[in-house]
Amino acid sequence: MTTGQIPSVADRTARPTTSTGRARSAERPRSSMTARRHRAFYLFTSPWIIGFLLLTIVPMVYALWLSFTTFDGISPNWKYVGLGNYRELLNDSVTWDALGRAGLFAVTSVPLSIVAGLGLAVLVNRPLRARGLFRTLLYLPAVVPPVGAGIAFKNLFDQNAGATNGVLTLFGFDAIGWLADPYARYVLIMTVLWGAGNIMIISLAGLQDVPRELHEAARIDGASAWRTFRSITVPLLSPVLLFQTVTGVIASVQTIMPLLLAPISTTGGVTTVPQSNYLYMIHVFAQYFALGRYGYASALLWVLFVLILIATGLIFKFTSGVVFYNVDPEAKK
Repeated sequence: MTTGQIPSVADRTARPTTSTGRARSAERPRSSMTARRHRAFYLFTSPWIIGFLLLTIVPMVYALWLSFTTFDGISPNWKYVGLGNYRELLNDSVTWDALGRAGLFAVTSVPLSIVAGLGLAVLVNRPLRARGLFRTLLYLPAVVPPVGAGIAFKNLFDQNAGATNGVLTLFGFDAIGWLADPYARYVLIMTVLWGAGNIMIISLAGLQDVPRELHEAARIDGASAWRTFRSITVPLLSPVLLFQTVTGVIASVQTIMPLLLAPISTTGGVTTVPQSNYLYMIHVFAQYFALGRYGYASALLWVLFVLILIATGLIFKFTSGVVFYNVDPEAKK
């Protein structure tokens, strides 16, 4: 084709344009990079995924199957009973009493723990001397394993050799049976409050995220410290408080701390949980290991799982109008 001649249609279609070739060559490394990122993501998350499948999903499915049987964990003579365990559960007054005590414990202990943790966070957030030391000392109880905390409080409040009764008798008071009714529930709540350092750390992180400009503006406008805390700090901490409420409710209804605090009877060495501390999970523990009713206990756990889902949904629903987010969680990116 000579200079100035218009190329034909065949010439134009037979020769691809330079921009198209560059776009295709740019797409290849981009797609390969995306594939490498996907492989790296699944490679690094594979331990958690495998653990979640083997240690969570598989046991849950197995427990669901057990809830329809009379399996006792040992004997091969079990049978399929369908919804029989669930029908028995609905008519079991002991189960509902234990569930009610667990709900009452959650309603009592969760607000107290959040208030105690938030109060400690406000305290250690102030410019004090040795502030780091105070933070460490207040957080240390939170890292103590629950078994160790239960044994420590059990020895501390023992009626015969406990340090608490030792101090009372020193001042002329009679020894108190702290680990029996009606004082056992108060010892249980004190055990929970003893580990409020975990809530303190989370609340402290939320306090440090509150803009100082808002506090300074409120101070200039003449607002008191309490008004500033109530009108600025608490609304900005509402997502943190919501998180602590949800996780606190889930942890409180699943606690087995009453079993660790229960005194051991001198006749036979049997652990007897006081009636006020006979919570839902203690009832599940008794059905599993004391009575060997694996099917019925599995049904109890699945009912608790459904109730926790319902309670969590209700908490999110009733707090949707009072929780303030800096960024709308439903906003599309």
